[in-house]
Amino acid sequence: MPSSHTEVYVHFVWTTQNRQPIITTDYEEPLYKFIRSRCQKMQAHITAIGGMPDHVHLLIRMPPSLSISQVAQDIKGSSSHFVAHALGQRDFRWQGAYGAFSVGKNALESVTYYIENQKIHHGAHTIHRDWEPADVIDNPS
Repeated sequence: MPSSHTEVYVHFVWTTQNRQPIITTDYEEPLYKFIRSRCQKMQAHITAIGGMPDHVHLLIRMPPSLSISQVAQDIKGSSSHFVAHALGQRDFRWQGAYGAFSVGKNALESVTYYIENQKIHHGAHTIHRDWEPADVIDNPS
């Protein structure tokens, strides 16, 4: 019996509430580890994760059983709870909005590089306008 095969890649990006730079080096790795485990539970394969103190980028291969809004809601909600309660950052919140961009197979390598090197791109002001939310463009970190 043939089985279905999907390869749908989505680049997510969202910011902290009021763009507060609160994803410090102390919180970054535990937060990313939590997001990885949450994606694994949803059967979403992470290709790349990275960010800045005020926003996160995530490139995943979407499972066909979930919508973009379900993935964003689950990851944002559960990770906010994790940072607030497990890491003790009680005032941690994500903005309500998020960006989600489809990524073709031929662009995976460049998007992955961009996400994994966020600090370099923001430091050198070489951010990619199409892969950042509008407020990141207007107020680069």
